[in-house]
Amino acid sequence: MGRRGGLDASRTGTAASAPSGAPDGAILPLMPVTVETGTTLAFDRFWRWLKRHPNCILRAGTSDAFLYDDEDLHWHLEEDEERTPTVQVLRGKQLLGEIVIEAREVMFVQAMPDPDGEQGQFLFELVGGSGDEPYAVYHVVVAHGFDEEAQHRPQLKQ
Repeated sequence: MGRRGGLDASRTGTAASAPSGAPDGAILPLMPVTVETGTTLAFDRFWRWLKRHPNCILRAGTSDAFLYDDEDLHWHLEEDEERTPTVQVLRGKQLLGEIVIEAREVMFVQAMPDPDGEQGQFLFELVGGSGDEPYAVYHVVVAHGFDEEAQHRPQLKQ
């Protein structure tokens, strides 16, 4: 997962019209037209919600590693004895990959439609760093957006 220029999902801009008297081909600064930002959540609220939606996870990762969902895999979310959140992907009882989330590094979670995913998929970036230079420390892509009221029936993957 690459850094997306701070917290903005995308920026679009347009060059200003050259003022009269400006030489042809003058380079003028881009003017921001739209800035898409996501909804921010507290990490604890996001984690409680995500634990109720493990079968909705499509991908989880850091800047160094990604875990992907597949038909014969399932996700397990838990906390160890020190209450450190852990995201695991398993095949049967075999652990294939694990991400240990250092919750104290996470300032907040930003939710937005996944710019690289299919319609309806949401990217949740767990943002850390300093207040001046925040960046996504972890990310989770889920098949739907954040809705605390939504409930899923337990089911097996097809």
